[in-house]
Amino acid sequence: MLPLVTISIPIFKCEEFLERCLQSVLNQTYKNLEVTLINDKTLDNSVQIAEEFIQKHGLQNWKIYHLEENSGLSVVRNKGIDTAQGKYLFFLDSDDTITPDCIEILVDISEKTKAEMTISQLECEQQETGKKSICIKINAEEEVIEGNDNILRAFCSGKLVTYAVNKLFIVDYLRQNKLYFVRGLFAQDELWTFHLVLKMNKIAINKGVTYTYFLHKKSVIHNRGKKNFDNWFTIGQYIDKELKKETEAERKRLILKYLIAFKDMTLQMNWKAQQNEHLWKESYANYKTLSSLSVLDYFSSKFSKEIKKKDFYTSLPTNLGFKLFKWRYYR
Repeated sequence: MLPLVTISIPIFKCEEFLERCLQSVLNQTYKNLEVTLINDKTLDNSVQIAEEFIQKHGLQNWKIYHLEENSGLSVVRNKGIDTAQGKYLFFLDSDDTITPDCIEILVDISEKTKAEMTISQLECEQQETGKKSICIKINAEEEVIEGNDNILRAFCSGKLVTYAVNKLFIVDYLRQNKLYFVRGLFAQDELWTFHLVLKMNKIAINKGVTYTYFLHKKSVIHNRGKKNFDNWFTIGQYIDKELKKETEAERKRLILKYLIAFKDMTLQMNWKAQQNEHLWKESYANYKTLSSLSVLDYFSSKFSKEIKKKDFYTSLPTNLGFKLFKWRYYR
């Protein structure tokens, strides 16, 4: 018998897009599905839309869970982990869609490889224009990566992707290893994926597109502010904590490399979102409290020139760092 798959969908201010999302689930060629819709105390008509959709199509294995208060996506995702009855769990955001063969493809790969997580490629589509692109690419060449050190190396080298959606997870593995999202974070996918790769021993990769991530004015990527920047620093602190706990030299180097790249990337995202000098400098000053390369590391061949450059530009006096950042950003 085919294993049961739970698809978990958050409900919060998504009335404009929800039916499109639900229809893509209904269109799945893989039929042994449980769908959990987690209502994060939304105030729009999203719950009514979901209820009417379930009633219209007579969907017995679709359930709506109501949180007692608006708690954020981390709590919603955790509810999805805790309530899942399936062998596998798949996260789908309510403003996105999946291809008709998405779950069938991922289950087939997961069953054959026995991977704890199967990753698949997504595409981005501009809501207003319909233009599509591979905006977040899986760069790993392997179809299966075994061994935790190899998985961590691939992740810290930028070969994997940090989104939580469009991945198939073994539910029991998440629960047994207490792999839950940290409550209260906005950019929770990044940290959760980091925690996953610190523990997982086998992942599988599908390079075909099975998910469409829609970009529109309400997308999180277009609505970042101070809370998001503070969250990035909090994530940096979690990464730094794991770095300091690690005792094996090569793994420490990998995590430090990832932390440096994370600081550089989020400073660019910070500026792109707000172009606010005060917020940028605040983030930059916070990041300087996190680990960075030592003087000896700059003379070591174990760190690339690119990582050394990124570390240098994020370790300067704040005003000088800002001037050089703007020069690099606009040149």
